Formats: sequence, C-alpha cells, structure tokens
Amino acid sequence: MSGTPDGSYMPEKLPYWAGDGIDPTVPSLARMYDYSLGGGNNFAVDRELAEAYQKRWPHMFHAARSNRAFLRRVVGYLLDQGVRQFLDIGSGIPTAGNVHEVIIDAGAANDVQLIYVDIDPIALIMSHRLLTDVGWAHAVRGDASNIDGILTDPEVTERLDFTRPVAVLMLLMLHAVPGPAQSLLAGLPERLSVGSYLAVSNSAPSDSYPPDELAEWLAMGARTVTPTVARTSAEIAAFFDGFELVEPGLVPLPLWRPEPGQETTSFWYDAVGGVSVKL
Repeated sequence: MSGTPDGSYMPEKLPYWAGDGIDPTVPSLARMYDYSLGGGNNFAVDRELAEAYQKRWPHMFHAARSNRAFLRRVVGYLLDQGVRQFLDIGSGIPTAGNVHEVIIDAGAANDVQLIYVDIDPIALIMSHRLLTDVGWAHAVRGDASNIDGILTDPEVTERLDFTRPVAVLMLLMLHAVPGPAQSLLAGLPERLSVGSYLAVSNSAPSDSYPPDELAEWLAMGARTVTPTVARTSAEIAAFFDGFELVEPGLVPLPLWRPEPGQETTSFWYDAVGGVSVKL
C-alpha cells in the first residue's frame, strides 16, 4: 500500500510480470514455492507466509529444494526409458531446474514435446515468456481437479499423441487439490497408452504431525488461494492405482534413486514420491 496527498491509501502497483486480475493481498502456494527456491516472482504476502512456515517448521525450504532435485532425477530416468512426451501438471512458476531445462541439459530436446499446465495466472505468464524461443515446450491453463479437462484440452491433444507413451508429472501440488485420492486420478490410466508413466510427489503431514500441529498446518494453508489437504502416505499411494510403481516405490524424496554423492538422509517431514508405469 502507498500513501496519497489526502492521507488515504491505494494498492501497490503490480510488477511488470503480473497480469490483470491478480490479487497481491492473498498468498499463492505457487508463488511461495517460487520464493522458497530463490525465485523473484512473488509478492510480500507470499514471502511473509512462506517465512512463517519456515519459522514454524524449519525444514520447509529444504523440502522444496528436495522436490526440485527429485524432479531432475525423475525426468532423467524417464528420458532413459525412452519417454519423449511430458505433461507437467501443476508446473508452477518457472525457476531454475524446470523440466525443459533438464531435457536441454540431457541433450534430448530435438525430439521432445512438453506441456506445462497450471491454474496460477503468474505461472502461466512467466512460462509463456520463458518458452518464447522453445518451440517444443508450451504452457496451458488447466485445473488439476479436472484431469479429463486437461487431457482433452485442444492445445494438449494438438501436441501430445496419447497413443504413444506420455509421462505425467504431478510434483508437490496434489496437496492443493481437494477430494478423495482414489478418485482424483481415477480416469488417468485408461487415457494413457501402455508404457506411459505417472510421477507424483506429495506432502504427507498426516503420517507424523501431532493433531494440533496438523491443524495449524491446515490453517496456514487455508490462507492461500488454494487451501491445502492433508493426506497419509497410504492415501498418496492410491494416486498410483492402475499403474505399477517402479523401484524403490513410494519413498521420502531423498531416497528415490539418489545420485552418487547426494545427501540421502531423510526426515519425517520430507515429502514422499514415486514413479509408476502403465503395463
């Protein structure tokens, strides 16, 4: 807020990267995640709530970085399996280590198609700007609570051939999608061809948080535009129904196929994740 000569106040001017209709007074999980990874596409309200999380649970920024490292290992694994079509749902605001950057670093960009999907307007604005010169990667608006709508979106079906293997990535975002885990992705397996993959990472606070602490975690999430949902590891495992988990299964993120020299110490607060294949 800024002052005026008559003593009243007017809203701050939005930065150049923000679009119309964005409310800078309500925190966004996407912008908070961007901040936790060192990005600059966030507002003061996002930084304040992210710091409040970090103060209450000092592991939170570590968990965000752990998820980004998991993303890099997962994409590398999928490329090694011959996958060349990627659908990243809930992709978030572009920061270092995006899926398309991992693909470029792997030297696989020549024959890949990648679609980023997000409901956050700033995530879409920044993705479109970032991908201006990346002809094989695109960003579309989509709601993760409507998987069928995403899979039938004309921009998605124009670029992805679902008669061939597609890797669907849903990393550290399903905690912002309400509803029973068994039903959220229920129609996904039948939409994908044999040899397709599903990768999921998700917070699992219900495994270890005491009831009062879990209630506090949920109350803080309720302050954002997409309130969070608490699920157990068993509930998260239901996301993989219709697929076969590859080794090592659903595990804390640092334990999923760590690379030589990487830190493998896991803590009770780490998100869990896994990769599965349709057989």
